[in-house]
Amino acid sequence: MCGIVGYIGHRDASSIVLEGLKKLEYRGYDSAGLALYDGQKLNVTKTKGKVATLENKLLTTGNTNSSIGIGHTRWATHGEPNDKNSHPHYSNSGELVIIHNGIIENYDSIRKELIKRGYKFKSDTDTEVLINLIEEIQNKTQLKLGEAVQLALKEIVGAYAIAVFDIKKPNELVVAKLGSPLAVGIGKNEYFIGSDASPFLEFTNRAIYLEDGQVAAIRLNKPIKIWEIDNNKPTPVVVQELKMSLEATEKGGYDHFMLKEIYEQPSAIRDTYRGRLLTDEKIIKMAGIEDNIEKFINADRIIIVACGTSWHAGLVAEYILEDLTRTPVEVEYASEFRYRNPIITSQDVIIAISQSGETADTLAAIKIAKENSAFVFGVCNVVGSTIARETHAGAYTHAGPEIGVASTKAFTTQITVLTLIALKLGLAKKTINNKTFEELITELNQIPEKLEETLNCNKIAMDIAKVYKNSQNCLFLGRGYNFPVALEGALKLKEISYIHAEGYPAAEMKHGPIALIDENMPIIVVAINKGHYEKTVSNIQEIKARKGKVIAVVTKGDVTVKELANHVIEIPETLETLSPLLTTIPLQLFSYHTAVLLNKNVDQPRNLAKSVTVE
Repeated sequence: MCGIVGYIGHRDASSIVLEGLKKLEYRGYDSAGLALYDGQKLNVTKTKGKVATLENKLLTTGNTNSSIGIGHTRWATHGEPNDKNSHPHYSNSGELVIIHNGIIENYDSIRKELIKRGYKFKSDTDTEVLINLIEEIQNKTQLKLGEAVQLALKEIVGAYAIAVFDIKKPNELVVAKLGSPLAVGIGKNEYFIGSDASPFLEFTNRAIYLEDGQVAAIRLNKPIKIWEIDNNKPTPVVVQELKMSLEATEKGGYDHFMLKEIYEQPSAIRDTYRGRLLTDEKIIKMAGIEDNIEKFINADRIIIVACGTSWHAGLVAEYILEDLTRTPVEVEYASEFRYRNPIITSQDVIIAISQSGETADTLAAIKIAKENSAFVFGVCNVVGSTIARETHAGAYTHAGPEIGVASTKAFTTQITVLTLIALKLGLAKKTINNKTFEELITELNQIPEKLEETLNCNKIAMDIAKVYKNSQNCLFLGRGYNFPVALEGALKLKEISYIHAEGYPAAEMKHGPIALIDENMPIIVVAINKGHYEKTVSNIQEIKARKGKVIAVVTKGDVTVKELANHVIEIPETLETLSPLLTTIPLQLFSYHTAVLLNKNVDQPRNLAKSVTVE
């Protein structure tokens, strides 16, 4: 949520900050702004709407001459999306300026106290409260900017990634982090700031990722200084070499990032199991599991915590883990888990799933699990993310950057990692035999090739979308391993087309949703020839008897469902355990084309953010 960009150096800061904001648009936002210092005064330009609107507004002002600047894309929390609530925010004196990602929970009490001391506020935001608190501390103590920021942060409750500039210190930016990501790019006599590395990849592949509870002073022509907010303890500066390429964050000829990422799934899954799935040797190598194998083998249960699409991947994993390892599995919404006083013991294994590795609710669930002595295993995509650091062990999905807000390859690569874990544990526990293990790893190795074949349904999915794009409601049905796929399909359609959709187990249709079915209701049914195929056929017949329109995802060569359904999309034959990796593709493409035909912003749907870093 929100995006932070900053620059200090010898280049034109306005172009770097603007282009950086464009690269962070995928995070989701409703307003944008930037502050540039020209050596004499601060020039702040901000607006409701897109970065393109900000760019046009900046050009009309002509205030672009600067080698230091900060920029922000805002996703509204405190205060509606408008110009006055957009970042950056000034202090009352006009000498301090801030950008902020996160939420300050006790802002109202601080605001009231500052009003008593004569401060006035122009916005409804918690961020303006913070910058004036910093100024109040400076005025009372005469401390340097970094020290004043540190003292202010000790007084607040909440989450933040901030960058602060003081015109009295024109060669310095101060940044700090707690619960929201923040990276610092290291160039030659220049520094960059970003919510992730994408804004500065074209300039440097060297970066520092701030840890929670750290503040840093970034000074021109001087080394970065990092220290702990709570205790002033200096922290060693650890520079990482980034592996991500600039090309990976571009569209590569596709109309949208989402479509590109749908088509990247075969290669993403290969990257996910590369070096782990060794079919010739008939083994799976995963250090995070091998080093902690007794924790998993002796676990009373596995609890999966996640949000959104990652929660759906966890539901698929529940089927796979229980089937192959015979260990009880529970799948929890992290946002509920953290508030319901869950029962956790040292004999539990918690698997936390998050594409970004920064999901606030999932991080809170991890904290609770660790406080109760559970072993916590993370599954995420972003190297160096907070979840990667806070868990006891874990596995990266290696999906590459996912820019589209609606997750696609995150879902399939998470399922791939979780399948590898289940297979390795099943063999170790002897709950599956060698024949079953070898059959599954052989088929998993062939999934990318079968995914490439499945992607040939793109034209069919688009034609079906043309028929149903004006529908008001839609049902998605699946059974067994493909019930979570139905949930995920419904989520994708809701997220990007704004059509109301719900996912159900096919058998549950008779327990309520069947009342909605009429000749205007499209029902997408995952009806592959594995599992409870005959039962699913019966469900389709019930829909047809009520004049519902059936779009069926079937196994190649199917005859029975083809005769019943209004439309069919075929996928290659595969094992039921692995079928979600294929069945989800037609649903992604159907949702994508529906949204495009409705002229929706596919990559940046309204009100959504890529990484939910606040509650």
